[in-house]
Amino acid sequence: MKKPGAGLTHLGDAGEARMVDVSAKKPSARVAVAEGCVVMAPETLALCLAGQAKKGDVFGAARIAGIMAAKRTSDLIPLCHPLALTSVLVDITSDDSLPGLRVKAHAKVVGETGVEMEALTAVSVACLTIYDMLKAVDRAMRIENVVLSEKTGGESGDYLRAR
Repeated sequence: MKKPGAGLTHLGDAGEARMVDVSAKKPSARVAVAEGCVVMAPETLALCLAGQAKKGDVFGAARIAGIMAAKRTSDLIPLCHPLALTSVLVDITSDDSLPGLRVKAHAKVVGETGVEMEALTAVSVACLTIYDMLKAVDRAMRIENVVLSEKTGGESGDYLRAR
């Protein structure tokens, strides 16, 4: 019979939550890319692209919020290690086919553990900020498809999400 948490690195032998000890790992360059989207009414997208949102610059606010969130990931996700991020980029593009905005975050670090959670947190908070900036005109917006797109580095190797 398997012990509780067998194969899960964030659970101890008795099933208790714990932060993984990464001190024996060699630091390496690690990159993670995450993406997601905010689907909205065509009129809301047009308002956003025209810079007419009452709260101000949707793109600028969402980019900054995403970067700030990546830096605070370990404060938000209980078992994440605090990381000295070397780079966080948040790109936001419009997509008429949604209609809405696509958000992509790249996070980089040289360290003992990966930056997947930082990239995912950046995208999630950027999408939430877009929602907040535009909710006065479109409460039916949806945040969708927040996923890890790719990662490189570390012992587990590279990952590229199938499209």
